[in-house]
Amino acid sequence: MPEVNVMVDGGAAKAGAALGGALGPLGVNIQKVLTEINTKTQAFKGLQVPVTINVDAKTKNFTIEVGSPMTSQLIKAKAKLEKGSGKTGTEWTGNISMEDVKSIAEGKLENNISMDKNQMIKQIIGTCQSMGITIDGKNPKEAIKTI
Repeated sequence: MPEVNVMVDGGAAKAGAALGGALGPLGVNIQKVLTEINTKTQAFKGLQVPVTINVDAKTKNFTIEVGSPMTSQLIKAKAKLEKGSGKTGTEWTGNISMEDVKSIAEGKLENNISMDKNQMIKQIIGTCQSMGITIDGKNPKEAIKTI
């Protein structure tokens, strides 16, 4: 069963070169694929989302699996930022709440069986540190001590 892996804009996938070029030779209805992708990724509007399309070459039927956006994108969305700091550790460009961190962790845990919630929260806090994002106004190194 051929598999196509692409990154799409949540809720706004288009038949560009990557998607159209990969699906065209498989003979599936590209518009149906796009409609289903856009429906399934609507919750991630404005973010890049990994999508896997599995195509049955004989029947031309397909299934779509939607992954979770990258942690950094989720953090930027919560902080309402275009990008993180270019000078991490010395320049702080945004802030998110610990509730935002927990919310991101819960969403990421759905696709990750190897970590528990506290490990995922610590990983997200580490990403905040590397992006120059504070948590509840605190340096992420201080925020991680509360976990």
